[in-house]
Amino acid sequence: MNTIKKLSRDAVAQRVADDIAPGSYVNIGLGMPTLVAKYLDPKKEIVLHSENGILGIGDLTPGDEGDEDLINASKARVQLILGSSICDQSLSFAMMRGGHLDATILGAFQVSSDGDIASWATDDTEGVPGIGGAMDLVAGARKVIVVMEHTTREGKPRLLERCTFPLTGKGAVDVVYTDLAVIAVDPEKGFVVQAMVEGMTPQALQAVTEAQLTFAEPMIRL
Repeated sequence: MNTIKKLSRDAVAQRVADDIAPGSYVNIGLGMPTLVAKYLDPKKEIVLHSENGILGIGDLTPGDEGDEDLINASKARVQLILGSSICDQSLSFAMMRGGHLDATILGAFQVSSDGDIASWATDDTEGVPGIGGAMDLVAGARKVIVVMEHTTREGKPRLLERCTFPLTGKGAVDVVYTDLAVIAVDPEKGFVVQAMVEGMTPQALQAVTEAQLTFAEPMIRL
C-alpha cells in the first residue's frame, strides 16, 4: 500500500464531475462533495442545488469575496449563475423529497455492500452534529453518489458488510468514489469495482475493504 499513490481530494472530485450527465440537477453535500463544483464543465449545463434554498450556484470568481449571506452546504461563499433561483427551505426540501434531483453527491463515514449509507454519528467524534437533510436526499434523489476516503485515519475500512454507525438510508447508494477506486453498488453482486488507481491490485484493494469485492473487466485505471 505504501507504493500506491492515492488520489487527492481534488482528483476524486474531478472524476465525479466528469461522470455527471449533461443537464443534470445535482445536490452537492458538505465536505469533499463541494469540491466537485470546481470541475464541472460549463458546457454540460449542470445545475447545482443547495438544500439551504439555492438552485443554480457556482464557485466564486478569483478576487471576488462574495456575499456572506450566499453560502453552500459547507458554509463556503458561492455565486449565483444565470437563471438561478432562491427559495425557502421548505420548497428546497420539497425538491429533494419529490424526486426532482437527478443526483446527490454526499460524503459518508460508512457504506455497506447493500448500499446502506451512514453519514452521521450520534456523538461529536466525527464533527457531524446531526443527520440534517441527508436522509431526504438519499430517499428522493434519482442517483446517490458517495465521495469518501477508502479508509479511516487509522486505516480501518469504510466499505463494510454492515454499517455500524446509525443509518442515513438503506439500499440508497449507487456508486462510491474513493481515493483508491470507483465502486458501483449492484443489488445482486454488492460492490463492483469499476476503476482503480495505478499500481493497485485486486488483492491490495480487498485488503483495505471489509466487504467482498467483485472486479469488472476490463478494469479502468485512474
